[in-house]
Amino acid sequence: DHGSVTYRSENHIGTIEFHHPKGNSLPGTILRELAEAITKAGKSEENNVLVIRSKGDGAFCAGASFDELTAITDEESGKRFFMGFAHVINAMRTCPLMIVSRVHGKTVGGGVGIVAASDFSVAHKSAAVKLSEISVGIGPFVVGPAVGRRVGGSAFSTLALDSKEWYDAEWAANKGLYNCLVDSREDLDREVSRIANDLATSNPDALSELKKILWQSTGHWDVTLEQRAEISGRLVLSEFTRNFLSDFKNKK
Repeated sequence: DHGSVTYRSENHIGTIEFHHPKGNSLPGTILRELAEAITKAGKSEENNVLVIRSKGDGAFCAGASFDELTAITDEESGKRFFMGFAHVINAMRTCPLMIVSRVHGKTVGGGVGIVAASDFSVAHKSAAVKLSEISVGIGPFVVGPAVGRRVGGSAFSTLALDSKEWYDAEWAANKGLYNCLVDSREDLDREVSRIANDLATSNPDALSELKKILWQSTGHWDVTLEQRAEISGRLVLSEFTRNFLSDFKNKK
């Protein structure tokens, strides 16, 4: 099982679901398919809103695939891997549809970036967050603009620097990462359905114009995120990171 990305549309609501057996982590193939699915959904006239979710009852997203990080052998392949995250964030940013994320469990790194790049997020009370990149020796460079825009500079630096700690869902909601926090999976599905249906029956032209306003002043992100991917691609080859990944692999 190498994971999957599925897309469906019903009642003017497009739904994209990603899955990977290792905690819904994000290898390059999943990142590429996610970006492609978001772009496709945004171009479809049958959709007025887009929901992004992951499969299962465990983690919403475990972040970057450590198997692929370990396999990186040069800066170019490193940049190419991290550009996968850049492409997903930029696809979400430029998608003309409002994007609702359904966050059912813990989320790390790139998963936090996906939540931050959505326009409305509904989360279960178990959906704690962590930006673990500094502890790996890389840094949350590519997801940084999206997360910082969503929660502000102080909360972003808290997550970025306190990289070994989980911050609970209530903290994330108070900082603005989550728009709505619920106590049960039934409430999670109910609330996602409610906001998605409300948006699906709204004026699509008004939503499209509002999306532009919400994301104004981010037109430089194409260049910025590529530069960040280059930094990450270089750092993943550092002695610190190679030792960390080796130790992690040996503990498995």
